[in-house]
Amino acid sequence: MLFLLSTQTRSLLSVFEEDAGTLTTYTNKLLQAMQRVFGAQNEMALATEELSKQLLDYEKQNFAVAKGDEEVIGTLQQFAKSVEELNGLHTELANQIADKMVFPMVQFREKDLTEIGTLKEIFAIATDEHEAAMVKYSRLPKKRENEKVKAEVQREVAYTRRKQHQAALQYYCSLNALQYRKRAAMLEPIIKRYVLVFTQVRFLKQGMEMVSNKLDSFLSSVSSMNQSIESQLDKEAELMRSAQRELLSADDSVYMPDHDQTPVNRALIQKAGYLNIRNKTGLVSTAWDRLFFFTQGGNLLCQPRGAVAGGMILDLDNSSVMALECEDRRYCFQITAANGKTSLILQAESKKEYEEWICALNNISRQIYLTDNPEAVAIRLHQTALQAVTPITSFQKRTDASPNPESSIVHFDGRAKPGGASKQESPRTNSSLEPEDLIAPGTPIQFDITLPASEFLDQNRAGAGRTNPFGETEDEEDASDTHGSDSLLQQVFAVRFLGSMAVRAAHTEEVIYEAMRQVLAARAIHNIFKTNESHMMLSSSCIRIIDPQTQVTKISVS
Repeated sequence: MLFLLSTQTRSLLSVFEEDAGTLTTYTNKLLQAMQRVFGAQNEMALATEELSKQLLDYEKQNFAVAKGDEEVIGTLQQFAKSVEELNGLHTELANQIADKMVFPMVQFREKDLTEIGTLKEIFAIATDEHEAAMVKYSRLPKKRENEKVKAEVQREVAYTRRKQHQAALQYYCSLNALQYRKRAAMLEPIIKRYVLVFTQVRFLKQGMEMVSNKLDSFLSSVSSMNQSIESQLDKEAELMRSAQRELLSADDSVYMPDHDQTPVNRALIQKAGYLNIRNKTGLVSTAWDRLFFFTQGGNLLCQPRGAVAGGMILDLDNSSVMALECEDRRYCFQITAANGKTSLILQAESKKEYEEWICALNNISRQIYLTDNPEAVAIRLHQTALQAVTPITSFQKRTDASPNPESSIVHFDGRAKPGGASKQESPRTNSSLEPEDLIAPGTPIQFDITLPASEFLDQNRAGAGRTNPFGETEDEEDASDTHGSDSLLQQVFAVRFLGSMAVRAAHTEEVIYEAMRQVLAARAIHNIFKTNESHMMLSSSCIRIIDPQTQVTKISVS
């Protein structure tokens, strides 16, 4: 039930916000026109009142010559009565315009439209607070983890996420209700004012019939439409109130990060969500930004805040995805393009998101989305990889499947190390060997070179010489002159250990390829993408694998 602003939600929200802005502009213009009509009508009422007063004041004037004024006074008094009646009509009309047309529109603007703007600001503040809390949670250290600090940050994320969810619900409810209130606000003044306006028009046309059957039918239709809109508004409001009650009754654990108990879906071919991306801000300085990422076909797209649509940032076809240890941040991974020139370092919010993003990007890089049924292909590849690394728990099955106990160990470089006496000739040719003939099912896989404790102590005992990357020790200093030519043939390479496992057949290309396939499949299934770097020193006398930090020899072959 986590709140997520998807691409569709962002687009729909922008449409509703644009509609609200257009409605606000139109309402302001309409209200100005209504106020102008009210001002003109009020001015007409004041003007007729002043005219009637001036007509009656003629009798009170002291004219020096007042011959025949009685007829004029009588006529003006009769005309003043008519003007006074007209003034009463204009005054009533002005009051009707103010009460039935201007006031409802002012109330709609000040209540509904102003509420939309206020809720928009509250939603923006809640979103910023949630973004800040997520940045703080993303920066939690992994090596020196403090459970108290982590719990406080998680509670802060849950509080800001709940606050953002509530603000979003209120904002969305107001935007939805505005669509109904808009029509009601436009129809209500017309219904209340139409009779009066129609009467005035008929009055100005000198006694025409004021009300007709057509007018009654129109008013009845508009009134029923208004009642229907209000009933729909009541239903929508009740649904929103029910959703809000359900939200308030939810437990805080729903909003906690990294608490999703649903299993990881490793057969995804599409993925969308918020990720932190590392950007360079200088020669050596970097900054993390939280953006919305989503996949479309074989492309990775990013949609910044405030943008209507996303833009492509990386082509995922034949790209590589691997876990990454980055600046003491958890759940980091790196995407490298097929050309090897472009790479992105991203951070997921939780372990589930971290694993699903890696699996989805790996599936897309294999171009599974181009097949007829990509979901089925992804599931089949995942099941095949699981079968390749699933161990056999029955010892009897493993014994039956391993008729030749004298197996060999194949390392990442394809080197075979006999485990006993020379083995018998295989009854099958190399070209017809099956995978189970090359490697016993359920064979354990070693992902790192583990040095025995006794050998480590022997090499680091006090007084013992340290091995440097060029193979020189204190004991060999005296013999350096005699073996100078030998040291010239030494060369050091930086290598990474992929894995090793026991095999049945000899060190042929088929067994090397099958061992590498199973090791890679096991790493993909268990999300073991980290490999430790070692130094491989080649000389005319031996090959040695050396730990670059401790200078301890892990493997030595003469």
